[in-house]
Amino acid sequence: MRPLLGLVFGLLLGAAQAAEVNVAVASNFTAPMQKIAAEFERDTGHRAVLSFGATGKFYAQIKNGAPFQVLLSADDETPARLVREGSGVAASQFTYAIGRLVLWSRDEGRVDAQGAVLKGGSFRRLALAEPKLAPYGAAAMEVLQGLGLAASLAPRFALGQNIAQAFQFTETGSAELGFVAMAQVYAEGKLTRGSAWVVPASMHTPIKQDALLLKAGQSNPAATALLAYLKGEKARDIIRSFGYDL
Repeated sequence: MRPLLGLVFGLLLGAAQAAEVNVAVASNFTAPMQKIAAEFERDTGHRAVLSFGATGKFYAQIKNGAPFQVLLSADDETPARLVREGSGVAASQFTYAIGRLVLWSRDEGRVDAQGAVLKGGSFRRLALAEPKLAPYGAAAMEVLQGLGLAASLAPRFALGQNIAQAFQFTETGSAELGFVAMAQVYAEGKLTRGSAWVVPASMHTPIKQDALLLKAGQSNPAATALLAYLKGEKARDIIRSFGYDL
């Protein structure tokens, strides 16, 4: 009887200690974060409730009182801004991944290894995330400006609200080419389909993706546990496997 009672009390104690955390996640980090969240719950008992979208939109939602407790941003400036404005915990900010930008097409052979297809003109639409909302879109604009193509290609832009929508435009063929996150089209270091140019990191500002504990999550044990988990080797291995730098 005593072992049974001990098991029951143990389960009740575990349930009492487990908590939920509401996490705003940059859309480019969808696949790795879904995998990390599953491992996090399995290892800690805490549950991460994930919302995916554009970092710029999350900023506006947080400022308007959205109940997020952790932000996994697509840049490092938005978390820093939230800290300056009193919405985030300064000591908690850290870079959890460095994103890589890829010019991608679902068609085999369309994109060459140097991205010269951008100058060739053999496409109608070029998808990218809205530069004012999404850091990957801002990086894409830097690349186009550096190539001297931003103005001439602007009429062909298919702007997505975030990198997930830019990928959707390209995947469905609405746009023949798209600037997407490497994690969306690479797995275990290999291109999953289509053709791609991995944009040299030197062609744009580093896409440092920072995590932040928001003031609303200060007393939530699941929030602090998740940030600690992201620094662990299991999470870092998952992040690397999706093509991010650390």
